[in-house]
Amino acid sequence: MQPWAAERNKGPILEVLQQYVGAGAHAGPGTLQVLEVGAGAGVHAVHFARALPHTRWQPSDVDPQALRSIAASVEAVGVPNILPPILVDVSQGWETWGGTQPATLDLLISINMMHIAELRCTEGLFRGAGVLLKPGAVLFTYG
Repeated sequence: MQPWAAERNKGPILEVLQQYVGAGAHAGPGTLQVLEVGAGAGVHAVHFARALPHTRWQPSDVDPQALRSIAASVEAVGVPNILPPILVDVSQGWETWGGTQPATLDLLISINMMHIAELRCTEGLFRGAGVLLKPGAVLFTYG
């Protein structure tokens, strides 16, 4: 996804995310575990993690160039609740998704991936979500 598109849609997406993971919207205290699949340049990761400080944001992408871009963005802004980006290929089994364990995620988010990726990526995303999300947690897709 182009960074200008992320800049354009980050506000409206955040408004919806806050309904699910905004302060007080989740059950119980503590940090919410988030995995963002296909984080691209990291624009969404930085914006959402800054606005949702009670999250532990794990950006990921399949493209090494995107991973470098995410790392540079995170370093430049210094948002403390963003983890270093990891390589995730959703067409591969969830076991390869950076060590994410079953039923540990409060949110799995994918923005502008499904409409441009092969069908096997969407299928993998949903299979992984079925294993990695906690009961009652949210798979959030856009695009």
